[in-house]
Amino acid sequence: MAARQNVQRKLRPHSNSRSKGTTVPKDLLTISDIPGPKILSLLQLAKKLKSEHKKGRVIAPLKGKTLGLIFEKPSTRTRVSFEAGMNQLGGQALFLASEKIQLSRGESLADTAKVLTRYLDGLVVRTFEQSSLEEWGRHTTIPIINGLTDYCHPCQALADAQTIQEYKGKIKGLKLAYIGDGNNISHSLIEIGAKLGMHVSVGCPPGYEPDPLLVKKAQEDGSQTGAVISVTPDPCHAAKNADVIYTDVWISMGQESEQQPRMAALAPYQVNHQLMKAAKPNAIVMHCLPAHRGEEITADVLEGPQSVVLEQAENRLHIQKAILMEWLGRHNR
Repeated sequence: MAARQNVQRKLRPHSNSRSKGTTVPKDLLTISDIPGPKILSLLQLAKKLKSEHKKGRVIAPLKGKTLGLIFEKPSTRTRVSFEAGMNQLGGQALFLASEKIQLSRGESLADTAKVLTRYLDGLVVRTFEQSSLEEWGRHTTIPIINGLTDYCHPCQALADAQTIQEYKGKIKGLKLAYIGDGNNISHSLIEIGAKLGMHVSVGCPPGYEPDPLLVKKAQEDGSQTGAVISVTPDPCHAAKNADVIYTDVWISMGQESEQQPRMAALAPYQVNHQLMKAAKPNAIVMHCLPAHRGEEITADVLEGPQSVVLEQAENRLHIQKAILMEWLGRHNR
């Protein structure tokens, strides 16, 4: 539990300027940066882009634009979806492995950021601390997009919302049950649920709850949209009458030393056939991947008829393209 509390003390709300209406700030750091109406318009744009992509139609509004990607953590879906998405929109993407650039040899983040601002039209950063992401934003005039931090994963939550909308026809009024560790994924799901009027119930063991300040803020936002945000130690109570069952790995990148206590604490929170009985019969199953079969989810549920994980993964491409069009398309060097 102490290790988990240490992680939570490092989590800090972002300092990105907030916007009202349908406008967005310079950087995409958290879901709370994006007004609800703008989230819905991004989902609508992603739906259109997906349809055009399936028809083989080329939309290239970012011709001449260059996106940089600086990743301090491994990635499959985030990296490939941003690189492929940027290429499909007519631009180009440059992957800048953190250990291959001068940051690894002591150059300050501020100096690197100021230089890259003069080369690029946008930058996706995948890092550990949310504060590092905020520092990138302070030292650049180009958009900074959160490719994942220990605090949140906004791009994933937007793809998740797109997937829920596709399968359920709506988002508002639905119930999503997140089962497992109250991590970065749970944070962004809580935020997007509150923004869009979707109830979110987190079932997690004591000591592994999502950040209480984030939960409190989401509950305040939910009071305006009708969303109920709750946290419970009872996984079946969280899953009761849920339209969506969602889980993630129990041991995130950087938490490998906590493997044994995490496995022991989270073992009762496996998404399996028994837990699915608490949800609605037509509930969908979601997982942001990669998945560890037999740990947070059983193979029969992950690969069963209620699972939408592959469509969910595909939608990373389409929502990423919508994000690029919104943030890079309006940026002028």
